[in-house]
Amino acid sequence: MFLNSKDWIGQEVNNIKKTISKTKKKTAKKQTAAKKQTATKIKECCQNESKSTCHGGGGMYCLGFIGAVVYYLSTATGFWNGVLGILKAIIWPVFLVFELFRFLGV
Repeated sequence: MFLNSKDWIGQEVNNIKKTISKTKKKTAKKQTAAKKQTATKIKECCQNESKSTCHGGGGMYCLGFIGAVVYYLSTATGFWNGVLGILKAIIWPVFLVFELFRFLGV
């Protein structure tokens, strides 16, 4: 067998290095496969617009837009304030994100 413990330790270290190398290669292959699968799913989702999973935020934006138009028009004191209210209703998510960031102190 081995003449001394240094030979045995050296052999064990080499075995561990080989095992780690094999594990890294397997992990890299799995990660690459997962990335390819995710990219494929994203391409399929975005190419097929009939799937509701890709474009589900439109209904929520529409409800928010209608609510914002009603609010801004009900508080408008003149014609131009009403026009400004409609423009604000179109970009209401900007105000929402701005106030959220201000609240969070970002």
